[in-house]
Amino acid sequence: MANTLLMPKATAVWLVDNTALSFEQIAQFCGLHPLEVKAIADGESAQGIKGMDPIMTGQLTREEIARGVADKNHRLQLSDPKVRVPDSKRKAPRYTPLSKRQDRPNAILWLVRNHPELKDAQVSRLVGTTKSTIEQIRDRKHWNANNLVPMDPVTLGLCSQIDLDLEVNRASKGREPAAPVGDTLLPAALTERLQPEQPKVKSEDDELDADAVFAKLSALKGKSEDE
Repeated sequence: MANTLLMPKATAVWLVDNTALSFEQIAQFCGLHPLEVKAIADGESAQGIKGMDPIMTGQLTREEIARGVADKNHRLQLSDPKVRVPDSKRKAPRYTPLSKRQDRPNAILWLVRNHPELKDAQVSRLVGTTKSTIEQIRDRKHWNANNLVPMDPVTLGLCSQIDLDLEVNRASKGREPAAPVGDTLLPAALTERLQPEQPKVKSEDDELDADAVFAKLSALKGKSEDE
């Protein structure tokens, strides 16, 4: 919740004119420099500014002022406001420096080509442009379409890599992953299902026949003698 002093300089003028607080106390309470408060007291600063009573606005009490006057080391405390206004959470539009605005069409073309899943609102947040400009570049109807060159907005300094990755991840949610191209490794879930080939166990039928072996050896021996 926001709780700041309203019109600090006007409040300092009123405190200088209506209290015996020190310059340091007034400066601390109003967020000013003690020399600036001294200039207000001397009439060298804040000329024409009408003092604003912080007691009337409910930001300071008479008891707090009395404690400050009695003790020069006392730091004035801002009273709690009766009505609290929440801070605005609305983000301001992204500001693009003048020196980089000419590069925005190139950055938009890069985003449209490399990340077609991004919506127009996301592209607008990244580079600070309008929906109509994005549509013109996407449809090649931009007035300078023939001279545009796709350029990475991160390299151009129009957005950070973190912001770009965040928007891409948001746009990719719910989409099916792209099919792999070329030879790829099998997923671990599939490789775990593959069972290793079991070694073949010899049965009694597969045992060697002694008579057949001796007959073959005899045939080989007779052949060698003939040679």
